[in-house]
Amino acid sequence: MHILYEVKDRIATLTLNRPEAANAQNMALLDELDTAWTRAAEDEDVKVIVLRAEGRHFSAGHDLKDRWPAPDEITLEWIYRAENRRYLEYTLRWRNVPKPSIAAVQGRCIAGGLMLCWPCDLIVAAEDALFSDPVVQMGIGGVEYHGHTWELGPRKAKEILFTGRPLTAEEAERVGMVNRVVPRDELDTETRELAEQIARMPAFGLRQAKRAVNQTLDVQGFYAAIQSVFDVHQTGHGNALSVSGYPILAKLDEMKEKLR
Repeated sequence: MHILYEVKDRIATLTLNRPEAANAQNMALLDELDTAWTRAAEDEDVKVIVLRAEGRHFSAGHDLKDRWPAPDEITLEWIYRAENRRYLEYTLRWRNVPKPSIAAVQGRCIAGGLMLCWPCDLIVAAEDALFSDPVVQMGIGGVEYHGHTWELGPRKAKEILFTGRPLTAEEAERVGMVNRVVPRDELDTETRELAEQIARMPAFGLRQAKRAVNQTLDVQGFYAAIQSVFDVHQTGHGNALSVSGYPILAKLDEMKEKLR
């Protein structure tokens, strides 16, 4: 099982359980995670959802080797359809689950890893957490769920994308992307205490508060921007296919080797 699921004291805990691969996301993991989100959303005994990860790192991002066609068989249509389902539809659905959610992030959170924590309402980060989206190195302007501008502001978003450098937990807290930074050995405890505090609030009030904030962001253009920038993302894939036969897997290996 790539996802562990537990409910205790009205808190559902979803755990990424692929630590041997730095919780890189293959399609099975994402499908299991979506099932877990749906289960928590539909369980009337659950008031708060916590997303956490086993191992040193929260997530090394997409595992692009998983079930992808051979380089000479891959098409932009295949990429678009696969990513639209698992990278766009899933993340938007998690973002709109009408219950408060908290991501607990440690170690590396790379590219696709952002697409797991950004849909959550709150983020608690360990002091060693590093957030990055280095996919410009692969000729792509950012991951599919383009929360960068909303989470970081336009200039910090451009800096992180242009340079590929990681954002520290302290920097992320300063710009409002992270709610709290805690010692690594206190991450689970601090996250649990926050979840318990929220779970004492009325469920309907929590639902309405979340809807109010999300609807405000959508009125400001969040939903439309996420949809349109997903299509911009696909031009990066199209360019790779036309220029060099989609060479990103070698680059991915190079990037993830640094985590070993």
